Amino acid sequence: MTQMLWWQTGVIYQIYPRSFKDTTGNGIGDLSGVIEKLDYLSDTLGVDAIWLSPFYPSPMADFGYDVANYVDVHPMFGDLQTFDELVLQAHRRNLKVIIDLVPNHTSDQHRWFVESRASRENPKRDWYVWRDARPDGSPPNNWLSVFGGSAWEWDQATQQYYQHSFLKEQPDLNWRNPQVKEAMFDVVRFWLERGVDGFRIDVAHYIMKDPDLRDNPPNKAHEAQIHKSLGAYDSQIHLYDKGHPDAHQVYHEFRQLLDEYSHDQPRFSIGEVHIFDWPVWASYYGKNLDEIHMPFNFTLLGVKWQARVVRSLVDRLEAVLPAGAWPNYVLGNHDEPRFASHLGMEASRTAAMLLLTLRGTPTLYYGDEIGMTDVSIPVEKRQDPWGKRVPGLGRDPQRTPMQWTSGLNAGFSTADPQALWLPLSPDYQRVNVAVELNDPRSMLNLYCSLLTYRRSHLSLQTGAYQPLDKMPEDVFAYVRRAQGFPGILVVLNFASAAVEAQLPGEWVGRLVLSTHMDRGGEIDLQRLNLRAFEGLLIELDA
Repeated sequence: MTQMLWWQTGVIYQIYPRSFKDTTGNGIGDLSGVIEKLDYLSDTLGVDAIWLSPFYPSPMADFGYDVANYVDVHPMFGDLQTFDELVLQAHRRNLKVIIDLVPNHTSDQHRWFVESRASRENPKRDWYVWRDARPDGSPPNNWLSVFGGSAWEWDQATQQYYQHSFLKEQPDLNWRNPQVKEAMFDVVRFWLERGVDGFRIDVAHYIMKDPDLRDNPPNKAHEAQIHKSLGAYDSQIHLYDKGHPDAHQVYHEFRQLLDEYSHDQPRFSIGEVHIFDWPVWASYYGKNLDEIHMPFNFTLLGVKWQARVVRSLVDRLEAVLPAGAWPNYVLGNHDEPRFASHLGMEASRTAAMLLLTLRGTPTLYYGDEIGMTDVSIPVEKRQDPWGKRVPGLGRDPQRTPMQWTSGLNAGFSTADPQALWLPLSPDYQRVNVAVELNDPRSMLNLYCSLLTYRRSHLSLQTGAYQPLDKMPEDVFAYVRRAQGFPGILVVLNFASAAVEAQLPGEWVGRLVLSTHMDRGGEIDLQRLNLRAFEGLLIELDA
């Protein structure tokens, strides 16, 4: 059997540092708070890697995704010494550390852009995308910002427009300039030298645009081009303002750089690639699996929660993967509504079993393991610039503080509750780590049981995926099996009513875990009774 790597067998846990644990009493989480909770992540929960959302110096126009310095830590979160201690302590617990890399744009306060903006003759002028106005003074083309309005901002001092795919405070870098690529690769080297195990690449497919800056065609149907509507942005088909094929050469070179540092420990990359054209999405693995290790698979986000729909997505992914490519799944992140709000609490337990038993690498979002839900944020407390510019697209509800205890501020911070950067969920006194650890049937203990079983059974880590046909309409069933090891049967009822499933052929096994957390042992696999939204994990006899 081929030796599998840590990022293939492991489970990734995303931490939004602002919201995880505050150790300074200012109402904002920090890196010391992450260090404080490493034992929870490694020993209690049992994940294998943490992904840290941006912690770099930033004016926080987009809460860290507007980077003012790629090679330092914002004082709000700590300093480089704190970061080094975090890596050291994580590695002592066999936790890998993945950090966010934001290559498409910087802050407008980054020294590179300050120089670029200084004059048309500045040596760094071409580090960003500057263009003259059209004869009528309008922007160079019709490209739109994801966050609303034009993707071009007029600079009065130098009498040109600069491009920004997101906020005007986030000017896009010009990756067609070799100096930009080398400077960003130096950033990667800086963090690899500090022991970072991998990078999550923000909007990875945006870095290369059409060199001729052609207008995007209209989207006459005004249909969403990803899993959710993006408002006016959906009025165009985004052919030219992202996803240019030239990006593949960049990621080929990026992969070579990671490989240079992979002699002692494999270094890893996972790219945010919001493309729902399957072959184009899969192309980011590289023709010879020599680009991004895994482009994020977002197809389960916002999915219609029906067995046939979910099975179809899984089967299509398996079919489109290049030979040898490794799949991955995600149900939530800092940009998406929490799936417990989207699906409901009962179905979200079934979703947890799905996520942690499919073939590939799962990524969990902090708080999902305890069933955190979206929080209604009062207007005066809203923070997200996207939501302020485009009503309905705010991401504050899924970024609220982690709920650790029933005490003050859910154990997140000692600050005055009014000083928390976002308000707590009103359910924190019953939905928190401390309470759920003492409830054997809690969401948290379901996650802990699934992760413990996954870690100890090679069939779930590396085994093949075999879907079962002739199941009831509301049931998705599949077998995971590694050669020479017991097969694992997963049977998921997506319906709000009980159902009976008759498995084809002769099956013998024992029930290891129900999402209801109340039964196990011998089970009749010829007449399998599933309660509403129940998932079953069954270990098959050889």
